[in-house]
Amino acid sequence: MSEDITRPGINGPWPVLDMSERRVLGVLVEKAKTTPDSYPLSLNALVTGCNQKSNRDPLMNLDDGDIEDTLNRLKSQALVTRVIGGRVERWRHLLYESWHLDKIDLAIMAELLLRGPQTEGELRTRASRMEPIDDLDALRNYLKPLVERGLVIYLTPDDRRGAVLTHGFHDRRELERLIAHHGAATSQVPTVSAPYSPPSSPPTPAPTPAPAPARNDDRIDAVGAGLTALRQEVAALRQDLTQTRQQLDQTQQLLNQTRQQSSALERQLTATQQELQELRQALGG
Repeated sequence: MSEDITRPGINGPWPVLDMSERRVLGVLVEKAKTTPDSYPLSLNALVTGCNQKSNRDPLMNLDDGDIEDTLNRLKSQALVTRVIGGRVERWRHLLYESWHLDKIDLAIMAELLLRGPQTEGELRTRASRMEPIDDLDALRNYLKPLVERGLVIYLTPDDRRGAVLTHGFHDRRELERLIAHHGAATSQVPTVSAPYSPPSSPPTPAPTPAPAPARNDDRIDAVGAGLTALRQEVAALRQDLTQTRQQLDQTQQLLNQTRQQSSALERQLTATQQELQELRQALGG
């Protein structure tokens, strides 16, 4: 019997997702885009991706049972499906259909699901590893319909430098805490006043300096976010290299053990052949 599941319309309403649900969906999208050869994902691959140390915030430590329970909840919402066939059970997401997104929209949503609140510059750099986003202006063009649909929410004014945004799957209390936190953080930027000196003559209006182009500030934010992302990628590569070296050491140990066992078998075979030869000689004599 097929399940009768109603998917949200193009403008929602959107479900509240808990941390493990956000992480599983984010990992499924990320791996589909960055490692398509291994997608759909097995349960083991999902556990590894969810507990990954790079490109994740917060870090999590989910086990097989946690992931299975999460997948079943997401399946009941028509957000994932099980792929039947092969030796290992695998899973894929259904977000293109359920959330009515294109590939760049989905890359943006995946980064927000994997990391939560972040600045526009950070989001552009991180999402660009999955789909190309040329600059912040391009990102904002993609964000506009997502904001209108309630899939993306700005936590600070969207016209402010370093504007912070998040996904639209928080519950109301969590969202209120995030708005209060990031709003307080941006309001604590100090302002410096020029010292006062009484005029000795009627003041001459000073020319109003032209404001610095916002694009320069955007570029600074983007460069900073890019450096942070590169450092994280280097750290992840170093960790992968360490794991690969450990695996090579283990393989070498197994190879040495196999060689020793082979040598022992060869000695036993030689001894057996000698005994057989002696037995033949004894019977012949």
